[in-house]
Amino acid sequence: VQLVESGGGLVQPGGSLRLSCAASGFTFSSYGMNWYRQAPGKVREFVASISSAGGSTKYADSVKGRFTISRDNAKNTVYLQMNSLKPDDTAVYFCNAWIHWTEFWGQGTQVTVSS
Repeated sequence: VQLVESGGGLVQPGGSLRLSCAASGFTFSSYGMNWYRQAPGKVREFVASISSAGGSTKYADSVKGRFTISRDNAKNTVYLQMNSLKPDDTAVYFCNAWIHWTEFWGQGTQVTVSS
């Protein structure tokens, strides 16, 4: 199993970014996918999840209405569209999945929201 995030960077408050997580090594369309984030000095926290077919999504209250999780099962990729970004969104963002009762993480991608 391999999860590879991309799309992070530096953005001004109010801006947008789209993160991608390319998955391999398992039947992607059979598993739900998650995004987490970890800010400096803080514990890793849940951001969003999406069901295997993409019909069900969940969000942390802190990002609801601003972030959208989606997936393309033909491309084995899950996305996180982040709009109206705030400085508090600054963190390393991780892709996550439970595959056969084992938890897998990507290496993370840094998102910095600053003027």
